[in-house]
Amino acid sequence: MKNLFIILVVVLSAISANAQELPQPLKDVNQDDLGVVSDKFQEYFFEALKQKGIENYEKAITALEKCLTLQDNKGIVYFELGKNYRELQQFDKSTEYLQKAHEVSPDKESILVYLFQTYGMIENYAGAIATIKKLIPFDQSYREDLANLYLLNGDYDLALKLLDELDEQLGANSYRNSLRRQIYARTNNTDAQINNLQESISNNPEEEQNYLNLIYIYSEQGDDEEAFRVAKELLETNPGSFLAHLALYKFYLDKGDPGEAIASMKIVFESEEIDAESKFKVLNDFLNFVQENPEYEEELIEVAGKLSEWENAPELYEQLGQYYLKKDNREDALTFFELGLKENPDNFELLKNTLLLQLEYRKFESAVELSKNALEIFPSQPMLYLFQAVALNQLSSFEAAEKSLKEGLDYLIDDTRMEMDFYSQLVICYNGMNNALKAEEYRQKAENLKKEIN
Repeated sequence: MKNLFIILVVVLSAISANAQELPQPLKDVNQDDLGVVSDKFQEYFFEALKQKGIENYEKAITALEKCLTLQDNKGIVYFELGKNYRELQQFDKSTEYLQKAHEVSPDKESILVYLFQTYGMIENYAGAIATIKKLIPFDQSYREDLANLYLLNGDYDLALKLLDELDEQLGANSYRNSLRRQIYARTNNTDAQINNLQESISNNPEEEQNYLNLIYIYSEQGDDEEAFRVAKELLETNPGSFLAHLALYKFYLDKGDPGEAIASMKIVFESEEIDAESKFKVLNDFLNFVQENPEYEEELIEVAGKLSEWENAPELYEQLGQYYLKKDNREDALTFFELGLKENPDNFELLKNTLLLQLEYRKFESAVELSKNALEIFPSQPMLYLFQAVALNQLSSFEAAEKSLKEGLDYLIDDTRMEMDFYSQLVICYNGMNNALKAEEYRQKAENLKKEIN
């Protein structure tokens, strides 16, 4: 689904307004969009882009107004005017020109997206709804955005109807369930919702979402017995339902029936219908349960061993790693952290935990390789340079360690303890390179910082 409320700011590079050839089109304007236009139009238009790129929006607007006098390609000029007025927070003018751009170029999805975003910024949900309905023929995923807008606009019945249609066509997901829960919370009319859902179940007993919505409402009211009854009814009516087990496992845990709970959990993990976020929540409950009931740890290990088959979700590996870390089973924690990094290499916290454990378990070659890759993503993180240097020192690569430490010190700001660690590693470097004077210099610096800390 498109993140339409994210405002895209395109950084434009300066260009020469007097160039004889048309400059390389800037990223938010395609050459084909201009069509056949006069040289004067090109001059004014690209001057406008240059001024917008350096945030001189008033001057950009002046140049665009000159374009309008030339009668060339008004659609793209209107579009640019709408963008510049939005940057100046003159939203009425922005929407006016974006609407004009749409009238001239009704087949341009990007214009409607920009208009939709602008309405969202000023909380004009009626305008946003009208616009997104025009976007749906371009991409059906906009229907989820429409459901969200109905919620924001207070059109709760329309929102629920659309959410039900989407669930029926695409299957349930956590985002739409979240919207549905927000509607229930806002309307605070649980009796009507319960009656409506019970009637829907009677009329269409094979529709699973109605059971799940009813389970949610009962759970929110604290009526766990009724929620449990509905979950079992769902399973009886739909014996092959995976979603029923998404509700049942929790009830079984609360009722002290771990065997049934674990069986339901396994079904949830094996299901292709259930999204990764929901599985993650189930796993978290499983981990908490095993912490209090360690006799079921083998069951957890069995589930963990099949995760790569069931779901490609790095959060699952990270959560398992944290679980074993809390149990001080650090070697297993490292195994799961490394699996998580294969899928999510730019998770800094996961990188840090993995490197610490690699150093602890003397996997120095792995630590050097991992820190090298991590620095390509986080080149200004001094901790990564330090970890790399520790591993290099242990491998007697003293010159490489020195280089890493000197680079890392350039990024270190107001962290006395880490600075002391850098100096301590430099002592090891210079001792390894038989440079006693340098080693003593940094040993003294480390000692001085240690006194400051103490």
